[in-house]
Amino acid sequence: MLPEARLTPYPQPDCRPLDGIRLLDMTTAVAGPVATTLLGALGAEVLRIETPWAKPRNPASALPYRGTGPDEPWNREPRQNELGHSKRSIALNLTTESGREVFLDLVERSDVVLENYSPRVMGNFGLEWDALRERNPEIIHVSMPAFGNSGPWRDRISYGPGIDAMSGMSWLTGYSDGSPLKPGNFYCDQNAGLSAALSTVAALLARGRVGGQTVELAMLEGELQLVGDAMIGQQLSGREPMRIGNQHSSAAPHGVYPTAPLLDDPDAWIAIACRSDDEWNGLVKVWRNEAVAWDRRFATGLRRWRHGAELDLLLSEWTRQSDPVALTERLQDAGVPASPVMGARALLRDEQVLTRQSVGGLMHPQVGLSPAPQAAFRLSRTPAPPKNAAPLFAVDTIPVLEEILGYSKARISELLNSGAVSDRLVER
Repeated sequence: MLPEARLTPYPQPDCRPLDGIRLLDMTTAVAGPVATTLLGALGAEVLRIETPWAKPRNPASALPYRGTGPDEPWNREPRQNELGHSKRSIALNLTTESGREVFLDLVERSDVVLENYSPRVMGNFGLEWDALRERNPEIIHVSMPAFGNSGPWRDRISYGPGIDAMSGMSWLTGYSDGSPLKPGNFYCDQNAGLSAALSTVAALLARGRVGGQTVELAMLEGELQLVGDAMIGQQLSGREPMRIGNQHSSAAPHGVYPTAPLLDDPDAWIAIACRSDDEWNGLVKVWRNEAVAWDRRFATGLRRWRHGAELDLLLSEWTRQSDPVALTERLQDAGVPASPVMGARALLRDEQVLTRQSVGGLMHPQVGLSPAPQAAFRLSRTPAPPKNAAPLFAVDTIPVLEEILGYSKARISELLNSGAVSDRLVER
């Protein structure tokens, strides 16, 4: 059985790798915010810039209110809280000349501008590379267009599922008798976001030698790297790789099998993979099924693969009698790669996740202590856990204008009254 869920707040280190770096975050959706959230945790001061009317007032996905101040559903959207931590929030209207000037004043005092618009948008704002570089020759401009800044698809727009389709990922995802499928989560966006964060750090390291520069990260090209083996196989063999579901191209058993309920949930499973005779023998030892052990269909790796469907049926009959966590322990002790299939409720109770604080807690004023995964790497001397929960919308607009830009109260009041900036959500 799994323990009760418990979140502990992240300790906050005195030194992070990107301390002293300021980044203007103009990203939307998922891919861009993944990059800026990671860079924020690494220590950069990330100013998330949104339009004053950026959010719906009553999103259907809003989390329950658990605060003591105003009830603002737009501040409790799950994805915003997942991808908004380690940042500050300001609202600018870049369609106005005054709002654009505020942005360029921030560019003068920043190190990175990161956006994931289609290529034409920054030009529409009058904020193309030449305009940024004129105000700050050391600025780094990171763009994340779907298909790149050149080519016949330059101005097309897409979300992750479109990139999954174009890259070949969807073609390879699914079952042999079914249609192409998108990956179960924002696979494309996470991949592009991590690549954008890495390339941003690379540009910062090079800046002392070459000055500011542009970084172009086409989301399509980020995902093409994940299907290189399929393209090589097709070129060399002339055969199109096909969807195989949970199966392996040359080993069996290799899949996900039903189990007894986990946390009272009957939709429970275990993943088992045997790619060698030693792993197969370990499975048979735990299974204790003499008929299977002596069945000639399963005597060698090649035979097990050829008779994978029959083997999966027999294995499923056995696994469905066991608790997935307990069965995992027995199989692992026998040298068999096995893991319970974890949902979110189980993950928040998993000892490995809890012990390493893979998911810790961030205190949000309207949600309370909420889970936030930290990056997969650990730096021994400059840790980089999440810094702060996602800020309330536009809560930092006035502090940023005062502290970073040194604007007077009179000028800030003028900007607020003109609609060039906002310290709250407004109607368009």
